[in-house]
Amino acid sequence: MLRSGRLNQPLTESPPDVDYPGELPEYCGDLGIRIDRQGRWFYHGSPINRKEMVCLFASVLYRSKDGGYLLITPGEMGRIEVEDVPFLAVEMFTCGGGRDMVVSFRTNMDEMVTVDADHPLRIAEGEGSGEPSPYVTVRNGIEARLTRSVYYELVAQGWEEDREGEAVYGLWSSGSFFPLGRLDLPD
Repeated sequence: MLRSGRLNQPLTESPPDVDYPGELPEYCGDLGIRIDRQGRWFYHGSPINRKEMVCLFASVLYRSKDGGYLLITPGEMGRIEVEDVPFLAVEMFTCGGGRDMVVSFRTNMDEMVTVDADHPLRIAEGEGSGEPSPYVTVRNGIEARLTRSVYYELVAQGWEEDREGEAVYGLWSSGSFFPLGRLDLPD
């Protein structure tokens, strides 16, 4: 019988829709795992301090079509709570320059991601602060938020481009231009 996370209580929630390579295992509901805004993982409120364990969980992390997050193993799947995004981009690497530049990031899970058309950068407005909040797609709709120091490093690599008559600040990576923001120049 499906569980709700509480001993012997039937699961009332239906399984989420997710792109998964193969047959989906039994759905177990909420797993009691939470990832906070700083990328720290918790199980029922207690921190998971073993990086190897967190990396293992991260390797079976999927995004459901409703925007939620799931851990899917061959034996079961369940929802986890993610405060913002599950990963942080903690280090930046560049190769080349100008339109030939390639930008890559290392996440806090030691995954490498190269910014390209399939792994774009996006800049959102930070909740409440109005400050830019930069993200990169890692895999399958799962994103990493750039740490402040990595974002400053990224901005230092950008320059102004004319895009449809507007001055846009951004950078090139893997043959694609990624806007970082509009330039408001004084009249």
